[in-house]
Amino acid sequence: MLRIHMSGVDLSRVRMATRPDAMWETILSFHRLRDRRGSTVFGKWRTESRARLNGEARLLSAVVPPRGYFPDFLTPSREGTEPFGLDAGMEALRDTPEDRFRGELGLLARHSPRQRHPGEARPATALLEVLAEGRTEPLGRLIGALRGYHRAAVEPYWAHIRASVEADRAFRGRALLDGGAEELLATLPSMIRWRPPVLEADYPVDRELRLDGRGLLLQPSFFCRGTPVVYRDPALPPVLVYPVTHPAAPAFAEAGPWLGRLVGHTRSAVLQAVGHGCTTSELALRTGVSLASASQHACVLREAGLVMSLRHGSSVLHTLTPLGASLLRGGAPLALS
Repeated sequence: MLRIHMSGVDLSRVRMATRPDAMWETILSFHRLRDRRGSTVFGKWRTESRARLNGEARLLSAVVPPRGYFPDFLTPSREGTEPFGLDAGMEALRDTPEDRFRGELGLLARHSPRQRHPGEARPATALLEVLAEGRTEPLGRLIGALRGYHRAAVEPYWAHIRASVEADRAFRGRALLDGGAEELLATLPSMIRWRPPVLEADYPVDRELRLDGRGLLLQPSFFCRGTPVVYRDPALPPVLVYPVTHPAAPAFAEAGPWLGRLVGHTRSAVLQAVGHGCTTSELALRTGVSLASASQHACVLREAGLVMSLRHGSSVLHTLTPLGASLLRGGAPLALS
């Protein structure tokens, strides 16, 4: 169980990340690559990503075990709500103080599972040893492997990742506007529970995190699964990485034959009305159609891969997917920054 202790000051400093964090998505996706669960969401992605990899996985396995602790320096932190892009994240990783590298790699070595066969993990062990000694060449190899892995497994899907995070942000943002920080915390995924003044979450180990007036950054993540993630070092800026809600349909499926049903002025108006997010009731008001008709139009748009829908209680919030946004712009590509 994870328990995050929050004061009134901390509640006033709860904030949402503005977009996905490239470093968190890269590291957490590497967990998903080796995990057989979630085939509906991640199955197609795993097959495609593995085909593009060129040895990066073996090197990254040295510092990112299949489960349990991985070094905090792999997902650099900073104040504010603007997450790291890949280039800035790599520079922050490269600037990690040597004593922190040594400490976190030593912790990783102590937490790593023992070898089942003699010599099984020698490449990983050797990498850990030379990294801990502060040699620049192995660090460059690690950064190169992270870049190569990101290009193969994350970058091609960034538009979908960003759309999922933005949909979650729109949903949580409405809760914040309607009821403040406490309402926002109450809408987080079911594995996270707001029990004032403590935010509890399912977690592999028992952890107590005291914010001490620093507030909390909420970072939605496409590749986070099952339980949220926090830094092991309590002195780092507090961030709670939690999984976005995935639709039942495969995450990276093509639009398919449903796109042919998108004809007529009414449905085009519905797509434009979705904009940056609206509920089914708001959609009906914006387009002047009945609630049942708005629901039916949203269903077709969702099946066509143009709209993403998130349910909370009796409300459903609709947001545009990258394909939907591109269609409204006349086919212009969605920015991936």
